[in-house]
Amino acid sequence: MYLHPEAASAGTPSRDVLLVSAIITVSLSVTIVLCGICQWCQRKMGKRYKTSLETVGTPDSSRGRSEKKTIKLPAAGKAGNAAPAPGQPPHDESDRKTEPHSSVSDLVNSLTSEMLMLSPGSEDDEGHEGVSRENLGRIQFSVGYNFQESTLTVKIMKAQELPAKDFSGTSDPFVKIYLLPDKKHKLETKVKRKNLNPHWNETFLFEGFPYEKVVQRVLYLQVLDYDRFSRNDPIGEVSIPLNKVDLTQMQTFWKDLKPCSDGSGSRGELLLSLCYNPSANSIVVNIIKARNLKAMDIGGTSDPYVKVWLMYKDKRVEKKKTVVMKRCLNPVFNESFAFDIPTERLRETTIVITVMDKDRLSRNDVIGKIYLSWKSGPGEVKHWKDMIARPRQAVAQWHQLKA
Repeated sequence: MYLHPEAASAGTPSRDVLLVSAIITVSLSVTIVLCGICQWCQRKMGKRYKTSLETVGTPDSSRGRSEKKTIKLPAAGKAGNAAPAPGQPPHDESDRKTEPHSSVSDLVNSLTSEMLMLSPGSEDDEGHEGVSRENLGRIQFSVGYNFQESTLTVKIMKAQELPAKDFSGTSDPFVKIYLLPDKKHKLETKVKRKNLNPHWNETFLFEGFPYEKVVQRVLYLQVLDYDRFSRNDPIGEVSIPLNKVDLTQMQTFWKDLKPCSDGSGSRGELLLSLCYNPSANSIVVNIIKARNLKAMDIGGTSDPYVKVWLMYKDKRVEKKKTVVMKRCLNPVFNESFAFDIPTERLRETTIVITVMDKDRLSRNDVIGKIYLSWKSGPGEVKHWKDMIARPRQAVAQWHQLKA
């Protein structure tokens, strides 16, 4: 390369050197700009991909066929013969199963991973003292009145997040409809088998019902779990005075279910603790005490004792029971029972607690029951999860006795 003598002596770079430096500078600038564009694109693409994932699997709220039932109702307010005959269950239209929606389904399938992920601080802090308010689900319905035809229309649409009442972790819900204070005449929806999020879409027309009598009534809905061989279990209830509803057009409501007035709330409560030992493959159930038990005897008392059944896949495995406490509605038991339960069977295990009233001359009466498992009601599931999250610790909780 030739350099001019004067340029060489002054230390000034040649034209070729300046050209190479300019090319390098431009290349670096282009590279920096391209990197910035790539990062921006990645962020945008990542955001779009995340949004698309969040929209996958959105449930279809319009599922289910609409069905209308016409009931001619005389001015006296009788419901006619639209309800099923005594002893006959409401007819089931569909056995389609809807998966239960609960916090349990958000956990991984592996029990070992579940125990590692759960921690005492991860649970809801509500209800550490006493009994927390149990979530019984909610129901959607609509009501309106046709003045020209003197007809009250009630449509039962659907329910969500109902508690499980069966050993299988599901329920068979249906709805009874009353216009209080009339308790003799009721109408019923069909039973939805094994479904915690049922869709009914059934319409009931109360024809020939004067408006001045409609506004004196209270619409009462009771959700129950149908049992073929025993008494139907109440799940929850909703009541709405019709004089507080604008009946000139169909009004749609979402209402949280409350404990049934004739259901579990009047049977008393039981305090018990669970202690899970994974190394010993055992669960210790401690029956501590009960309070405000329902009086089953003529004298206004009961002779309570507690039976504890270990169930595996809906089959009875082992039974234990406490001593009988004579003439007592607030008994203190403090009796512990140990059950051998391998870890791999824990998910299919249910512990059934039954508070009984001892009768010497007749059959013992059931005061109330509690089902403890991974797939029971919200309060029972919380106790079960707390037990797994705190191995080798006795976890105590109050439970409402249920029918």
